[in-house]
Amino acid sequence: MFDLDGYLAERSARIDAALDLRMPPAGARPARLHEAMRYSVFAGGKRLRPVLCLAAAEATGGSAERAMLPALALEALHTYTLIHDDLPAMDDDALRRGRPTNHKVFGEALAILAGDALLTLAFEWMGRAALDAGPAGARLVVELAAAAGSQGVIGGQAEDMAAEGGGKDPDRLRYIHEHKTAALILASVRIGALAVGAAQRDLDALSAYGRALGLAFQIADDVLNATSDPEQLGKAVGSDQARGKLTYVALYGIGEARARAAALAEESAAALAAIPGDTAPLAALARFAVERSR
Repeated sequence: MFDLDGYLAERSARIDAALDLRMPPAGARPARLHEAMRYSVFAGGKRLRPVLCLAAAEATGGSAERAMLPALALEALHTYTLIHDDLPAMDDDALRRGRPTNHKVFGEALAILAGDALLTLAFEWMGRAALDAGPAGARLVVELAAAAGSQGVIGGQAEDMAAEGGGKDPDRLRYIHEHKTAALILASVRIGALAVGAAQRDLDALSAYGRALGLAFQIADDVLNATSDPEQLGKAVGSDQARGKLTYVALYGIGEARARAAALAEESAAALAAIPGDTAPLAALARFAVERSR
């Protein structure tokens, strides 16, 4: 049986070391800004997106090392989204990963700048990776931009805020989850494969995998927000209901939401059958997405 805990520990350690090496030092001017950036990057996240990127690279015949810089870019961009998502003008959260959110520690203005700087750093790193990837390198930057912009994470966040208190709309809910969460998870596996020159067949299979996995992951998040406690989850719980957010739990109830997440995780894992390489880590990550406790 695949040892996912050991795999995640090893990969997370490698990713953390690479991030520490690449990130601006905390003491470099402007020191307070770099401290704020590092505060959120090294807050103990799951590193799911960079891990998926590395796993996709290896599953399609490449090396994790070739995909490491793109993986770091994905984590930097993801962290920026969390910092901005927690701001008072958005979700107004005080706790993230068991610690005070960035704006609670550094103030709103510096939190905004830290998020902006991480977004910019993500594109710098992806651009550097593109230079090393040959003629196909530009696709790495395009994938990241598409996942991050108005047709990706930012668009999903805008629709999420617009939907608060707006009633139960299944199509709108799916749109929010596909863009706010699934878009970057999908991009993570596609970018990992593109970084190592994967065949189109493998890229198509990973796209199906990532799309289903992203939805499963967000539905599981909806369930955790409704059923966990802050100590276990590392962030506020019950906030979705309090803000009138459109979630799978609000629309279908906890039992049906869990069933939908499990079905999507199975769909995600099934898509891997078309890839001849070692997909055991990716299959295990699909299960992890819906079985996790935080």
